[in-house]
Amino acid sequence: MRNDGITTCSHRGRGAQCRPHNRYRLWHYVADAADEASDYQRLPTQIFADYPRRIINEVHSPDVGAEYSANPYQGCEHGCVYCYARNTHNYWGFDAGLDFETKIIIKPHAPRLLLKEITHSAYRVKPLMLSGNTDCYQPIERKLRLTRAMLEVLWQFRHPVSIVTKNALILRDLDLLRPMAASQLVHVTISITTLKESLRRLMEPRAVSGHQRLEVVQRLAQAGIPVNVNIAPIIPFLNSDEIPALVREAAAAGARSCALLLVCLNGDVAIVFSDWLQRHFPDRAARVLQAIRDLHGGSLSDSRFGIRMRGEGAFAQALQKLFQMTYKKYFGESRMPPLDCSQFRKLPHQKLLFD
Repeated sequence: MRNDGITTCSHRGRGAQCRPHNRYRLWHYVADAADEASDYQRLPTQIFADYPRRIINEVHSPDVGAEYSANPYQGCEHGCVYCYARNTHNYWGFDAGLDFETKIIIKPHAPRLLLKEITHSAYRVKPLMLSGNTDCYQPIERKLRLTRAMLEVLWQFRHPVSIVTKNALILRDLDLLRPMAASQLVHVTISITTLKESLRRLMEPRAVSGHQRLEVVQRLAQAGIPVNVNIAPIIPFLNSDEIPALVREAAAAGARSCALLLVCLNGDVAIVFSDWLQRHFPDRAARVLQAIRDLHGGSLSDSRFGIRMRGEGAFAQALQKLFQMTYKKYFGESRMPPLDCSQFRKLPHQKLLFD
């Protein structure tokens, strides 16, 4: 345990190596001698089920570019140390550190709920994002296939969808994505943080490599599916030098566009990331954290719409200018095509998929 009371540990194959206190609960986890002795053993993933009344969420952030989102999973086994979604795990009684990537909450009725909501008489179609929070193609999807079932619902009713993922598992669903793309009903965004495999293993321990993600972009593009690449997040003095290479490789793989997002460490993410940084890059930890503060008005966190993902100040402007110059060189005027909402059809008398 650290002097500030935050429990630390060392688990192989996990991104977070600490357990920040959950501000919503009265008690907190304290490591004992048995825990410390088992630190280097692999920590198993636990699955919990949730049965919400609704699955579609309204998105109020103008930074996201979607008005609806749906998340079949909460928590994410990829274990990305910078993930903004870590803070949401507190609402479930878990911590934003190791719990976020080892205690995965599934929503078994997600496809059925989606069907119920989009066929409701009051529903008005708008593009839906899978997922707005955690990765809908994380490892558990291979077994549960909730994301695929949701795509089947959306395709049946010709509902437009955008997908954000960093997992090659999305290629499993090419048979659905091809016809959806032909009807202008799907966009895919692949997030790529780094092409340095040594950094990726530490920062995103259970995600596929950057080069594998570029192969995913290529396979999707070859299948006629519009692909955007999020170069995200850019972290000063860790991957900020890769911006030109990432833009170039995204264009070469067939992406229609790419976007640059700068790191922001809101809430407990700052604790998880700072602990990780001190462990793996002690020589530059202070410099990296100060540079992140410089991007966000002197703070590691930033909740301002329009600024939190772009940053501000001289360093942010330099990164954005570098990105824009490189984008113009490799992408020119290329952009993602619009999604088509006009094809959405309500078929109240049709036999429902889950009857």
